[in-house]
Amino acid sequence: MAYLVPAEFVTKMVDAGESKIFMSTRDTLIRSYMAGAILALAAVFAITVAVQTGSFLVGSMLFPVGFIMLYLMGFDLLTGVFVLTPLALLDRRPGVTVKGVLRNWGLVFTGNFVGALTVAAMMAFILTMGFHLEPDAVGQKLAGVGEARTLGYAEHGTVGWLTIFLRGMLCNWMVSMGVVGAMISTHVSGKVIAMWMPIMLFFFMGFEHSVVNMFLFPFAMMMGGDFSIMDYMIWNEIPTALGNLVGGLAFTGLTLYSTHYKTAPKRNLVPTAANRNTIDLAKV
Repeated sequence: MAYLVPAEFVTKMVDAGESKIFMSTRDTLIRSYMAGAILALAAVFAITVAVQTGSFLVGSMLFPVGFIMLYLMGFDLLTGVFVLTPLALLDRRPGVTVKGVLRNWGLVFTGNFVGALTVAAMMAFILTMGFHLEPDAVGQKLAGVGEARTLGYAEHGTVGWLTIFLRGMLCNWMVSMGVVGAMISTHVSGKVIAMWMPIMLFFFMGFEHSVVNMFLFPFAMMMGGDFSIMDYMIWNEIPTALGNLVGGLAFTGLTLYSTHYKTAPKRNLVPTAANRNTIDLAKV
């Protein structure tokens, strides 16, 4: 399993962020659409496994297959571009602007949402035989989760909103570690192992992922969840997306960039009789 040292893979992170900013609108939408759809299908898969086995841990262990598939295919998640594209701006890459970063985020959000919504509609149709039958156990489970993670937070007001925000931060800390983890190896097996661990952790801990929620809450509403679109946006999607942005950038992007890309001197020599000659030679 070929391993890249941090200085190497952090350079790849900045390069990737720059590439995504200048990607065409068509390619950005296609790649983000597929990412949202695959991650949504993985969420259905994991919940189905958890319901059928009675073990949420088993479902969490299998959920990362979706993230791995979309990453290996070169598709884009909002949580990933939240971390990578600002690094290209921070590094002052030629032509990179705030407007370009925001354009990328907007396109990826749109593609992710439409992809996740497509799978939500398809799965709702499948699980209810064209909306002619009552939701099965998986549908009922997801509907309940949708209510608990909107109205449940709303009951606590500002504290509930802050709780979602913090869960979003922790989520993208782990998810972005998966994105970066895939860059530390040049072999598929190494990429898979590095991605698997943090993705499994975030899912099992119930942290809030903005793209997973783009599937979860519209699907829950189709299954009869008793909450509104505004409940979903105000009491989940918006604070989750903001938390994803802050957590991924602060805990992963900026920390790796500042210490491995913009590395500080390892030591500061104070001129003395013992080391003056060494300092003078270093200036030559």
